[in-house]
Amino acid sequence: MSHNKSQNPDFDLDIENETQEPEQYKVLLLNDDYTPMDYVIFVLKKFFGKNETDAHAIMLDVHNKGAGVAGIYSFEVAETKVAQVNQFSKNNQYPLKSTLEEV
Repeated sequence: MSHNKSQNPDFDLDIENETQEPEQYKVLLLNDDYTPMDYVIFVLKKFFGKNETDAHAIMLDVHNKGAGVAGIYSFEVAETKVAQVNQFSKNNQYPLKSTLEEV
């Protein structure tokens, strides 16, 4: 049995309206009085794939503004990166904290 979908009112072929972009989340690095600037740059390069120039600029945001955006990701990726940074910093005995917030 063959049905012609285009003539069947039960099929909604316009799925574009139902497709939503996944929510995006900013991963933030938070300033503290102890973590060295070089370590923040290292973390940005290691976990966020930043080059030296971008990592340095974000580190300055962390230092001067209290927080810097390390990247924008889906929730799952952002959550993983936050956990990785926080665990890595704890393992290296630095208080550097990372968090996420919805864009």
